[in-house]
Amino acid sequence: MMHARVLYQMMRADFLERVRRTSFLLALGFSLFLAYAVYTGQVTLVLEDYRGVANSAWLGSVIALVASVWVSLVGFYIVKNAVERDRQTRVGQILAATPLSKAFYTLGKTLSNFAVLAAMVLVLALAAVVIQAFGRDSRGLDLGALLLPILLFGLSAVALSAALAVLFETMPGLKGGVGNVVYFFLWIGLIILGEPSVVPGARVSHWAPLVDYTGLGTLMSQMQRQLHALDPLYRGDASFNVGPLHPTTKTFLWNGVDWTAPALLGRLMPVVAALLLALLGAIFFDRFDPARGGLGRTPKPSKAKKGSVETNVDGAMREAIPSAANLTALEHSGTRSRMIALIEAELRLMLKGKRLWWYAIAAGLAIGCAATPLEVGRSGVLPFAWIWPLLLWSAMGTRENQFATGSLVFSAPNAVPRQLIASYAAGVMVAAATGAGVAVRLIVAADIAGLGAWGAAVLFIPALALALGVWSGGGKAFEALYTGWWYIGPLHHIRGLDFMGTTAGSSTGAAYAAAALLLVCIAFAGRKYRLALA
Repeated sequence: MMHARVLYQMMRADFLERVRRTSFLLALGFSLFLAYAVYTGQVTLVLEDYRGVANSAWLGSVIALVASVWVSLVGFYIVKNAVERDRQTRVGQILAATPLSKAFYTLGKTLSNFAVLAAMVLVLALAAVVIQAFGRDSRGLDLGALLLPILLFGLSAVALSAALAVLFETMPGLKGGVGNVVYFFLWIGLIILGEPSVVPGARVSHWAPLVDYTGLGTLMSQMQRQLHALDPLYRGDASFNVGPLHPTTKTFLWNGVDWTAPALLGRLMPVVAALLLALLGAIFFDRFDPARGGLGRTPKPSKAKKGSVETNVDGAMREAIPSAANLTALEHSGTRSRMIALIEAELRLMLKGKRLWWYAIAAGLAIGCAATPLEVGRSGVLPFAWIWPLLLWSAMGTRENQFATGSLVFSAPNAVPRQLIASYAAGVMVAAATGAGVAVRLIVAADIAGLGAWGAAVLFIPALALALGVWSGGGKAFEALYTGWWYIGPLHHIRGLDFMGTTAGSSTGAAYAAAALLLVCIAFAGRKYRLALA
């Protein structure tokens, strides 16, 4: 009983600390935006030419999928900072000095993450009540049929996201940007795992809902069976999309989810998995021990260099014997050469620490763009060539905040415009180099429009990274947004969202060139704003 009270107090304190942050209000605002998207038809659930009659069962099912699919994705990036925040604020060192076990800590952080995401789901549920009660096409209010699927599907899905956020923060190699990218593809894999139940003609086990993380397969398969009983000509196609693919011409009466034993157990499985993942995170958790590197390895003490400051056993500071140092006079150079040197420095920082295999893969993708047929290189290889440098771009505009070097960097004359321009130029150079193979093929083919779309992407990608990095102070916002946008737009060649111009039909190069200019201006305004607050 005492342990449960300690766990509750830890979770409560962490949740209340998050509630006071602006990011929490933004998260709730995102939930309201999702509800508004459902109300306006920007998020749609269609079965060929059919959609459900606007009753509580149908709206509750659609909002349930919104909660389980989109909140589980975006919510991970919202809460994936709980452990790191304790590390940065030195609260972790205080907790490490208490008898609190590692398992209790990771479990408490998981519960705190879950409380934040559950608040987002509850906002969606309240918005669904308002839509159903006052919507123009509503067919009466049935609270049970409306709220039960939202709570069961939504809360179970975000429970797993909450636990994965803690696990990724404690596992070496997944704490930073790599983990943000890995989660996106893990999220897609988990959805695909539950999708066989919605494939027309597929033979599906009665217990398929047990591996249906979001409930997408469970809901759609039940809708397909009910609709097929009403219309034998229905072929079994179903889709859950952002943006309407085509207007529906028919409606059918959806009676609500059939809560069979597999369907209920399917909602319990993510919760059980979340508890196990929270305990698994305790194995990798370093308990804020600065001496632990990687999986419990203790870094070797570095040898003191001459002229450095050393610390003796008693903690007193003593200066090592200084060596003679010669200072070279700074030669005068023009503004142009200084700018070139600054761009070179930014590029070196961007590429710092990358191993030979990273360059080998980047070179292989660039060669693949040039060696394959133009359409294959443009639509198939180029998106992967421009997802590979993701972590290089995500650091743009964030280093000064991450390493607390802002006061040093911005003390130089005209530092804000020069440093931003240099960082942006370095990002553009990376984009141009990794996608150069397609540019060469477009030039050879005299495809001026395609080359313009390629150039717009080269300008747009680093501009987006720079703007998000400056305003958010970290790379997580760009990593999450870019990965999702890359998957939905360029990889599926959707016009308006394909910022890479992977096909002639999906290319909107002029719009993204203009967006790049706007984003650079936004980054400049953000940097000036942050400096004014400092």
